[in-house]
Amino acid sequence: MQEAGLFMELAAIAGVFVGFGALIAVRSGGPTDPGEVAPIRYVVSAGVLTIFTALVPVNLGLLGLAGHQVWALSSVLFLACEFVFAVVVLRTPEYRALAAGEADAMRVSSRSRWLVVVRDVVLNGLLIFASLAIPIVILVGVVPDIEAGLYFALVALSLFGAAVTLLWLVFAQRRPTAA
Repeated sequence: MQEAGLFMELAAIAGVFVGFGALIAVRSGGPTDPGEVAPIRYVVSAGVLTIFTALVPVNLGLLGLAGHQVWALSSVLFLACEFVFAVVVLRTPEYRALAAGEADAMRVSSRSRWLVVVRDVVLNGLLIFASLAIPIVILVGVVPDIEAGLYFALVALSLFGAAVTLLWLVFAQRRPTAA
């Protein structure tokens, strides 16, 4: 498999995101605010998802599978992991508290409201759409010549979602209160 090196590099980059997320999680005894816990959990989870899904086609290639078999099975595993990931995240109390707070923020007219709308509706909506559409296109076999590129883009988008969340988390950090 000629793409193995690219997928290994993507997995390595995702490992850095997992490390950054874990580092943020354990600093100062760990965050307790839902606005910090949910994004950190997402960064770490998306990093692990990226590592796993980047290594799947490499391992399938080592098992002797090739072409559409590799990309179709990898896409099925990606969708399964995304589904489990979504169910687990949506069931956490931190995510529910964060979602409720952001829903309230969208109702209040302010400058920051548009940032929440753009991030949550536009960016996350596009990422979710692509995360569902790309594996379906691969499974159907509509464009067999570019399945490897589509799958790479799918895994890279997962990492991109983690990167945007990490960036948002870094810029959203509150300054310590004066004693």
